[in-house]
Amino acid sequence: MISFNETGLNPTLLRAIEELGYETPTPIQEQTIPLLLTTPGDVIAFAQTGTGKTAAFGLPVIQQIDSSSPVTQALILCPTRELCLQITNDLVNFAKYQSGIRVVPVYGGASINEQIKQLERGAQVVVATPGRAVDLIQRKRLKLNHVSWLVLDEADEMLSMGFKDDLDTILSGTPDTRQTLLFSATMPAEMMAIANKYMCQPFEISVGKKNQGADNVSHEYFLVHARNRYEALKRIADVNPKIYGIVFCRTRAEAKEVADNLIRDGYNADALHGDLSQEQRDIVMNRFRIRHLQLLVATDVAARGLDVNDLSHVINYNLPDDPEIYIHRSGRTGRAGKKGISISIIHQKEKGKLKDAERMLGKKIEYKPVPSGKDICEKQLFNLVDKMENVEVDSARIDQFLPVIYKKLEWLSREDLIKRFVSVEFNHFLDSYKNAADLNIEVGGKADYESRSARNGKNDFNGKADRFAKSGRGKRVAYTRFFMNLGKKDQVDKRSIIDLINQYMPGKSVEIGQIEVLKSFSFVEIDNRFERDIQRAFSRVQYKGKRIGLESARPKGF
Repeated sequence: MISFNETGLNPTLLRAIEELGYETPTPIQEQTIPLLLTTPGDVIAFAQTGTGKTAAFGLPVIQQIDSSSPVTQALILCPTRELCLQITNDLVNFAKYQSGIRVVPVYGGASINEQIKQLERGAQVVVATPGRAVDLIQRKRLKLNHVSWLVLDEADEMLSMGFKDDLDTILSGTPDTRQTLLFSATMPAEMMAIANKYMCQPFEISVGKKNQGADNVSHEYFLVHARNRYEALKRIADVNPKIYGIVFCRTRAEAKEVADNLIRDGYNADALHGDLSQEQRDIVMNRFRIRHLQLLVATDVAARGLDVNDLSHVINYNLPDDPEIYIHRSGRTGRAGKKGISISIIHQKEKGKLKDAERMLGKKIEYKPVPSGKDICEKQLFNLVDKMENVEVDSARIDQFLPVIYKKLEWLSREDLIKRFVSVEFNHFLDSYKNAADLNIEVGGKADYESRSARNGKNDFNGKADRFAKSGRGKRVAYTRFFMNLGKKDQVDKRSIIDLINQYMPGKSVEIGQIEVLKSFSFVEIDNRFERDIQRAFSRVQYKGKRIGLESARPKGF
């Protein structure tokens, strides 16, 4: 391992990072900083969130900026307002002793006129969210003709948020001579396409394997019935008294419901979702950052770009459909060399998704039994004893009250006194878990979903068999599950799919069952009497210029 003195950074930057407490480079910094200071070529760097990426690209870029010229020389793109402000703050701290360098953040949700004024004063470095950057480019306020460094930070996140068109606009508008730096945790196909189109023989740096979770994050799952999911969440929180983490939910309504229930049950929690105003969001995030909240309940969209240090846990209240999102979630803990835990609360139908996440992680997600009432009471008791043992005693203030306290408690023995003080805080846990039920489902036992599916002819997520159900007309219909290569990123929803089927199957009374629209593809159930008809009908159909692929989701042999 090298020191920062050996990376090629100038004395003013070394002085700034020393004051910030930087001691030795992280692996991504050790590989990236010397390379960017000596090589003008493009770079793709794979590293998890929290590995020091901002310093990896920020320090060499700041060192090479021409502070005598006010034009924009570096453009750094990131997915969210929070990350934009965090990167800006870090760069300003790095450039503390580099006179004349101005770093300006531009992002949606704030006054564009004020941001225009900032740009007009001169900004050698602009940190931007893609949508606001395009807006300012179109207004001819953000000028790209002198950009020498273009950084895409958390590029996979930007693509998953639907910024591909904005990125194309920005990348095509910068000089061909620029150095493009792409930082990402995963490498989806869309990002590879951007790299092939806009980068020239990029040098690749990888800290860990592509699309793989951080080594210092352990992965666990709890298997419960869906109806017991919230109770399992409470037990996880109770058995970890010092928990400080994010609980990920699928929808904003679910996030709000879970947070409301936690608050009602006495936990320090709140929700972060798309219905909050920016002011409300800032208040919640500030409370979480200063640890007035132990649990932040959030959707993936609301949590993108959040940068909170020292999270002990990430909890998947629902497993995401895309295993890459699982990796992003888990990467929010175990940062800066610290250990973290990624927990998933799943029911039987989600075991297939768990396997997908394991394959991408390259490691096993370990099964854990849901804590029993006894486990929780024991953990809480020892935590209380530790707090009492380590509490700071302010004798100067408390001594004046002690004679009265001694007098009042003198009839109690030492043992009784300890029991009563412990019981003051501990009794509610004893009451809560007095008759606590076992929430665990036997793994691989009789309750196993796959065996139930095979016996009952039901269709699980992987389409193991045709599903029988009653139609809206009361008829018993056998459905075939189809895979369709259109998803949310193609701007389709359930209504769009129904309209397509009705359009290309005119005059036929086709029963449509369940429709599941995911990020890049969808599943749709069709009356199996029309299986061949619908495949023929869609064999040459396009949707917004994209050829539709429609095929049975049943594995071979079914």
